[in-house]
Amino acid sequence: MAVRPCESPGPAPATRPDGSVTWEPQVRHLYVHVPFCAHKCEYCAFYSEVPRGDLMERYVKALGRELERVAADLRPRTIFFGGGTPSLLPLRLWERLLRQMDRLHLLGAAEFTIECNPATVSADKARLFRDFGVNRVSLGVQSLDEALLERLGRIHSRRQVFESWETLRAAGFEHLNLDLMFAIPGQTLAVWRATLREALALGSEHLSTYEVIYEEDTPLFAQLRAGRFEVDEDLACAMYDELLEAAAAAGYRQYEVANFARHDGPSETPLPTHACRHNVNYWRGGSFYGLGPSATSYVRGVRTRNAANTLRYCAALETGRRAVEFREALPPLARAGEAAAFGVRMVRGWPFADFTRLTGFDLRREWAEDLAWLVARGLGEISPEAFRLTRRGLRFADLAAERLLRPAPPD
Repeated sequence: MAVRPCESPGPAPATRPDGSVTWEPQVRHLYVHVPFCAHKCEYCAFYSEVPRGDLMERYVKALGRELERVAADLRPRTIFFGGGTPSLLPLRLWERLLRQMDRLHLLGAAEFTIECNPATVSADKARLFRDFGVNRVSLGVQSLDEALLERLGRIHSRRQVFESWETLRAAGFEHLNLDLMFAIPGQTLAVWRATLREALALGSEHLSTYEVIYEEDTPLFAQLRAGRFEVDEDLACAMYDELLEAAAAAGYRQYEVANFARHDGPSETPLPTHACRHNVNYWRGGSFYGLGPSATSYVRGVRTRNAANTLRYCAALETGRRAVEFREALPPLARAGEAAAFGVRMVRGWPFADFTRLTGFDLRREWAEDLAWLVARGLGEISPEAFRLTRRGLRFADLAAERLLRPAPPD
């Protein structure tokens, strides 16, 4: 259910009603894909691989070259290292990479996130991250049930979750996110309740939740097709309802389909204080650079995607070439359709004035039939100022997105 940064497309960030586009002088958001995992999880369809030989070293050198290519056009307000397992990189390679980013004037972002697996968190890495301005860690917990961790192919134990949590807090991290999964094969409602209870008791500033999605070319999908288990949609819905109630009771504010954050400021602000600003940029159609194997960028109306192969990625940059293997520039209506589809994932939906300011289109006019269809089924609601999904509509946000997209015409 959650959109991951390495696959998030984005429309033009500032389009006037007359169709002309204005751009910030420099891009403000950076995503870096670290493709290495100690073990491929059963559900994962993102590009990752087990590191062998000197591949990590080659990757860091190639990434440094790619950073040099974009540095002059990049002054990041948010940085997000995802994967894969970014925390799997050795300490010396992290230090080399962060020092290079410092030389290129790419540090100092207001929000700097690194995804970490609980099995690969150490006090030395935590201190290094803090020393170079990392101020947010997303901890890939997924479950606190040992049997389900094994079922998912995770390399960490529940004990390591609590140990890494203490390590990160001791290093001074005041903004931690927990990733959790629900509707896992074999997961009961009672087990999900227990996981939520323990996870919420930790008191993280942010909570991201993911319903298991069965992607082709994953072991979990093959097991489903082989009849080893069945999908229970009613149970998944019950788990989502349980999540909403437990998170609200614990003081979290839902601001997107799968994301909840604590809020320390005035109640009327549109985003909770500890919302992930990096992901909000995706949902609101902002520009971003995506670096590393398989990463997508969206810059000045053009989307590019790097080679989804670490060896090809490294070889291209080692020979002075870009690693880009895909490029497209969407026409204005298709860009606006993507903005509509991703933006309604947010609880506040799309204020009509904001949507027009961003895309140059009127959501009430170009999408009138689609909005009416969603409202008639109890999935959406319209006010004079905005359209947003209902609580039920947020549960089926992917269905709403399909209605709102506008495919680009064939060449």
